[in-house]
Amino acid sequence: MKRILSILIFFALAYNANAQQRPIQSLYMFDPLVLNPAYAGTHVQLSGTAIYRNQWVNLEGAPKTFTASVHSGFRKARVGLGILFGRDAIGVHTDNSVYVAYAYKLPLTKGKNPAILSMGVQGGFNNLKSDFYKTNPRDGAEIGALSKFNPNFGAGVFYRSKKFYAGFSVPYILNNQTLDIASSAGELFEGKGSMQRYYYGIAGTTRKLSNHVKISPSTLIRIQENAPLSVDVNTMVILYDAVSLGASWRLGDSFIGLFELQINENFHVGYAYDITTSPLKQYSNGSHEIMINYRVKLAKIHKGLPCPSYW
Repeated sequence: MKRILSILIFFALAYNANAQQRPIQSLYMFDPLVLNPAYAGTHVQLSGTAIYRNQWVNLEGAPKTFTASVHSGFRKARVGLGILFGRDAIGVHTDNSVYVAYAYKLPLTKGKNPAILSMGVQGGFNNLKSDFYKTNPRDGAEIGALSKFNPNFGAGVFYRSKKFYAGFSVPYILNNQTLDIASSAGELFEGKGSMQRYYYGIAGTTRKLSNHVKISPSTLIRIQENAPLSVDVNTMVILYDAVSLGASWRLGDSFIGLFELQINENFHVGYAYDITTSPLKQYSNGSHEIMINYRVKLAKIHKGLPCPSYW
């Protein structure tokens, strides 16, 4: 039982270790609201996105992450409002979250496509649960089922122009305590863990190569307190403003293939496949991630406002 629990706790969001605590996604460039509340309303129109990630396929108890967001611009796109739902499951552990985002946008230049600085805040909660009865009904009773409610808040800034964007955010500022597995497990563990603060920096550009081809390189830097630096380097090739093909490299973790298709003016779909390069590659066949986005222009709210295609 102790060996089983040790393995479970190792994968359980690394609550008592200096490892990745927040879920990682590869299609975040198509929904940056999962990283930065200042992105709310950037699509101008009402936009809803769902992303599902099945990480480290064939590894029992590996992370499975689902996020869903809805956001829109209001007051002539000067205000953005959004809501973000999340569920991250690892073994017997789940983390369910709900956050509401508000962003205010300042035009820095004039014209049809002005440069805009957006400042955003978010607030909500994470509900952590661990059900050790799922390991073995008899042995799991030693710890039982645990849960913890953690409110939190965060903030960010996001700048965009016609060809460039950049943002910085701290979406979860409070270092809340995690589940107190130590007290429930007796001598198995000692001490309490806490969630570490994250800092996200993102930047990218879009350049026109021909009438029908664009290239969009970007990068994401994740800084987690008491953990190694994480960096993503991405490149997307956009064909006819409808199809995107690309690749990413995640420092010390994986190479990633990316695909996005604009089916029509309302629907976008995407897929990513992570080829694991870390020591876990001998146990896993990589990670799959899918995305669907729906956008619609509301006549009374978005009348006369231009809606960007690739933000």
